[in-house]
Amino acid sequence: MAHAIVIGGGIGGLTAAAALHAHGWTVRLHERAASLEPVGSGLAIGPNALRALDTIGAGDPVRALNAFQGEGGVRRADGRWLSRTSIQTAADRYGDPLVVTLRAVLVDLLADRLPGGALHLNSTAALTDPGGAATPATVTVTTGSGAGEETADLVVAADGIHSPTRTALFPGRSPIRYTGLTAWRAVTRAPAGGFTPAEAWGRGTVFGINPLAGGRAYLYATAPAPEGARAPGGDERAELLRLFGDWYDPVPALLEAVDPGAVLRNDVHHMPRPLPAFHRGRVALLGDAAHPMTPNLGQGACQAIEDAVVLAHHATQAATGSPGPGVPDALAAYTAARRRRTTRVMRRSRQIGRMTALTGAVPVFFRDAAVRLAGLLGPTALDRQGDMIFRWRPPGEPA
Repeated sequence: MAHAIVIGGGIGGLTAAAALHAHGWTVRLHERAASLEPVGSGLAIGPNALRALDTIGAGDPVRALNAFQGEGGVRRADGRWLSRTSIQTAADRYGDPLVVTLRAVLVDLLADRLPGGALHLNSTAALTDPGGAATPATVTVTTGSGAGEETADLVVAADGIHSPTRTALFPGRSPIRYTGLTAWRAVTRAPAGGFTPAEAWGRGTVFGINPLAGGRAYLYATAPAPEGARAPGGDERAELLRLFGDWYDPVPALLEAVDPGAVLRNDVHHMPRPLPAFHRGRVALLGDAAHPMTPNLGQGACQAIEDAVVLAHHATQAATGSPGPGVPDALAAYTAARRRRTTRVMRRSRQIGRMTALTGAVPVFFRDAAVRLAGLLGPTALDRQGDMIFRWRPPGEPA
């Protein structure tokens, strides 16, 4: 039976482990943290990712979490609509809704699909040897009880935007860059009267609100800031109120309801040039380790989920015998299947990020006018912008 080691217990790593297990692999997943997603934040799961999750039986449980109904769109800071679209129109076009849920809920659904003993917390795995056609890959695993080596037919590196594995495989290639923006995320209770999902654009600033199941709301925001900066006294909610407290209702009330200790802040990075490949030897990079992207399209987790099921598909076709002599060639097929698509999504997200980062009065005026004009063409015109992303289907599924 083919054996895989997965480095990183985020959404991409968990999906990869679950998909490989579903294809008959034995799997060990090493996560350096003591728990999976100990803090709360939300994420959007698009129709493309839902179809990928269907391949491991997780699509319908995620669909059942959907609280995103009615209309949504893009607004100005004062609340005036720049464009609107019907959630149902988009669902009809792509065959599935956009589901916004707690990241931790999806993590739990994925972890439940792993076999007993597969998940190892407080366990750091570092690549030692990527292996080759006739030799397995090797990692050094460090836990509280010491360090030791493990070998595998396949190593999946889902170790995040600052991936040590990426650096080991491609030293000096395609380093990440700070975009000049920092991002906040928080979950709070929704207003009693509800609200309309929207993303509002200011002058270099963005604030988004989405409903969650159970009467909660997911908030996210971006604004210019020096890299590594933090709010005075560590009070990120106060910083959000300073930046967005005079925006349209219900933004101020939502921020007032946020637990000050539950605001997450992360600088936003991107990769100016794509990697030459997503693999080397028997090691595959996945998600942010392979193609870090800005959050403007909400596709970071979705593309990692796609990566995982495509990787499992190609690797399984080649994993006969030991140490799976066809795995390196299968990883070349994985790169071929994923590099062009993820590069397009990564670049489109960065383009939107540059639009939202405009600060000058004249550029912002023309940006808003362009978005408003596109909105006047109707919801279908706006929905077509998502065709390249949302019409994707997993390998073996008819287009």
